[in-house]
Amino acid sequence: MISCIHIYFMKAACILLILLLLESCKDDKTTSRDILIDSVLINGISVENGTTVDEIDFSNVSIRFIFSSPVDTLKFNRNKVFFSQGVDTLYITRFSTGSDELTIVPGKLKSLTLYRLTLDVGPNAGAIFRKGFAFNFVTSLDTTPKFQVIPEDSLLSVVQKNTLAYFTDYAHPVSGMARERSGSNDVVTTGGTGFGLMAILVGIKRGFITKQQAFDQFKKVTTFLRSADTFHGAFPHWLNGRTGRVQPFSLKDNGGDLVETAFLMQGLLAVREYFRNGSEAEKALCDSITILWKNVDWNWYRNNGQDKLFWHWSPTYNWEMNMPVSGWNEALIVYILAAASPTHPITKEVYDNGWARNGAYPMKNGKSFYNIRLPLGEDYGGPLFFAHYSFLGLDPRHLADQYANYNEQNVAHSLINYSYCADNPKKRRGYSSSCWGLTASDIPGGYSASSPLNDLGVIAPTAALSSMPYTPEESLRALNFFYYVLGDRLWGNYGFKDAFSLTSLWFADSYIAIDQGPIICMIENYRSGFLWNLFMGSEEIKSGLTKLGFTF
Repeated sequence: MISCIHIYFMKAACILLILLLLESCKDDKTTSRDILIDSVLINGISVENGTTVDEIDFSNVSIRFIFSSPVDTLKFNRNKVFFSQGVDTLYITRFSTGSDELTIVPGKLKSLTLYRLTLDVGPNAGAIFRKGFAFNFVTSLDTTPKFQVIPEDSLLSVVQKNTLAYFTDYAHPVSGMARERSGSNDVVTTGGTGFGLMAILVGIKRGFITKQQAFDQFKKVTTFLRSADTFHGAFPHWLNGRTGRVQPFSLKDNGGDLVETAFLMQGLLAVREYFRNGSEAEKALCDSITILWKNVDWNWYRNNGQDKLFWHWSPTYNWEMNMPVSGWNEALIVYILAAASPTHPITKEVYDNGWARNGAYPMKNGKSFYNIRLPLGEDYGGPLFFAHYSFLGLDPRHLADQYANYNEQNVAHSLINYSYCADNPKKRRGYSSSCWGLTASDIPGGYSASSPLNDLGVIAPTAALSSMPYTPEESLRALNFFYYVLGDRLWGNYGFKDAFSLTSLWFADSYIAIDQGPIICMIENYRSGFLWNLFMGSEEIKSGLTKLGFTF
C-alpha cells in the first residue's frame, strides 16, 4: 500500500517535470527566434560579408555588430566568435543599452598583419543566427622608426657595411667566391662574384675591411678561377665552389655563359686597376687576372662568325640554347669587353648588328612614359637591373654613342619605374613615392623579373637603392622607408633581404648575390664615383669604347 508520503513526492516530481518542460518550451521559443546582422563596422568603416578592409589602425581597433532586434546579452556565447592570429581570447565585448549592438575590441594587434573575424551561425544570445558573418582586415604599418635615426651619410655606410658581409663573411670558404644565394651551399655564381669583387673594393675604401683582407680573398678567388671549368675561356653561370666544376644552371645551360663571364671580368678588371701599381704580390695578382681576361674567346661566341654574340655554348648541347646577346637589356658590358679584348676582340659591326640591331626596337624606343622620354628598351624600361649590372664599373655620366646618351637612358628608366610605383595603377598595397622599385628578385613561391609590364606586387630594395646615382632623392626616400619603417622585417645579417610584398604581406628570407652587390657598388658610385673612376681608368676599356664609337 502506497503511503501518503510517497504520493506527496510523486506529485511534487510531476509538478517539477511540468515546470521544466514549460521552461524548456519557453527557451525553445526564444532560441527559435531568428536574428539578422544588419551591418558591421570596423573603426567606423562599413564592412560587407566576405570582404577585406585595409589600413586599419593596429593600435585602436573597434568592431560593431548591429543586429535586427535586441539579443539576450546574458546568453551571449564568446565561443561563437573566432579571431585569427591567436586573438581568440584576447578581446573584450560590450553590448549597447538597447542590446541590439555588440562591440568587440581586440587586444594588442600586430602592424601590417591580416586578421579574420567570424561570427558563427547557430544559437547564440538567446536567438539563432541563420547566417554568419566573416571578414578580413589588414592592420596599418607601424611608421615609428625601428632603429635609431642617424645622419644620411652614416646610414649609407651602415647599409654598405652590412651588405658587404654577404661577400666576405658568407663567401664560400674554399673558393672565396659569392654563393649564389643564401642557402646555396657549394653553388657559387660567377657574375655575382664579379659584383662582389667590386663591393670588396668599396669595403677597402670605406675601411670596412683591411686592404690585406681584401687582397687575400682576391687571391683565393683568382687561384680558384685559374683551375675552374671554362669553355673557350668563358665561365659558366654557376660553379661548384669546392671543386671548380660546372654546376648546370638549367638542362642545356651547362657550359659557357658569356654574360655572367662579362660581369665577372668587370669585377676582375676593377681589382686589377686597383692593385696594378702595388707590391710584387699585388702585381702577381694582376697578372693572374690578365691571364683570365685574355683567355676569354669572345669571337668563339659569335657562333661561327655571325655578326652577333651568343649567350651560351655547351660542349654537350653546342649552340642549342640559341640566345643572342641583343639589346636593350643588362648586357651592354659584354660588347664593350669583347671590343676591348687584347686577344679576341670583336669589330664594331658585331656591336651594331648584334647588340644594337642598328637601332631597331627594342634597342631604340623614343616614346614617353609619365612625360619622361625613354631612349632605349621596352616600354616603361623593363626591370631596373638593366640600368645597374653593366654600370657598376662602366660610367654612364658622359657615355654616349649613335644610339643614346646612357646617363639620360638610366635616369629616364629609373624615374619611369619610380613614377609607375608612385602612380600605382594596379592599386598594389603599399606602393608609394617612398616604396618603389621593380626588378628581378624572389617572389612568393618563385623568382621573376618584375617591371611595370610584369607587376606582381613585389618590391626589391636593390631596385631603388642601386638607382641612387640616377634618382638620388627618390632612392634616399626609399632607403629611409625600407630601413626605418620596414626594418624590423626587412633588415638582416647581410643588409636588406631580397624582396617583399605588402600586397600579399610577404617578406623574403633570402639574400641573392646579384641583388646585394649592386646596392653596395651603386651607392658608392653615388657617393664618390669610385668604381666608375677605377674601371674607366683601364686603357683597354677606353680602347674598346673608342672602337665602338662611344664618347666618354
